[in-house]
Amino acid sequence: MQISWRLWLRILLIAMAAMLIWVRFAPRRHPNQLINKPVTDLAATSPLNQPGGGESPENAYEVYSALYQARMQEPITFAENSVTDIPQVNGSCLKPKTPDEREMTEAFVVANRQSHSWQRKFTIEQGYRLLPRGEVDHALTCLATHNRQDTAGCETYKQLRVVRFLGIPGFNQAHTRALVSVIKSCGGSCGSGGIFAVENKDGTWQRLPTTDFTRDCSWMY
Repeated sequence: MQISWRLWLRILLIAMAAMLIWVRFAPRRHPNQLINKPVTDLAATSPLNQPGGGESPENAYEVYSALYQARMQEPITFAENSVTDIPQVNGSCLKPKTPDEREMTEAFVVANRQSHSWQRKFTIEQGYRLLPRGEVDHALTCLATHNRQDTAGCETYKQLRVVRFLGIPGFNQAHTRALVSVIKSCGGSCGSGGIFAVENKDGTWQRLPTTDFTRDCSWMY
């Protein structure tokens, strides 16, 4: 039995339509599989700020002292205990690409697994205040209530605007660059934070321009 050319054409068109439909919809399965893939909980697999870290390392004071040389209108107040956070953006906000960035990332995580205590070793011309661990919560309560007169013991924090929590720097092996962290809390659900890279230029630590390495590591709450 001979098949007419019209039937062959119809079969060919049906086959082409089926192929187009498959190409159009088949790849959509892959993004769904990626979305459903669970993100590792860093708080469980690599917890930070655990107790028992002892005093902060000496080389950390030089970094933060340099970053706070510019005079500020508000008083500079640091929490005595080091605290940091690495927001989870597809697993981690840090996106190291170079060997240098990977060195800093690994060192930063290791350095902040435990919380350390800061001493009065910063060299800041404006001066600063170091709040003991037991005083931080009360200071933040006063900030959250805007130092109302009916809040007992808030007079001493009247000029306070934020309490800064500093993370321990994570240096590269050459000790020329580092990751640092600052969380500024103004009480309750008020504050901001970030992780950024710094570099020692001509003997002074300076903040580097933001790149993809730390771009997702700034936040507000």
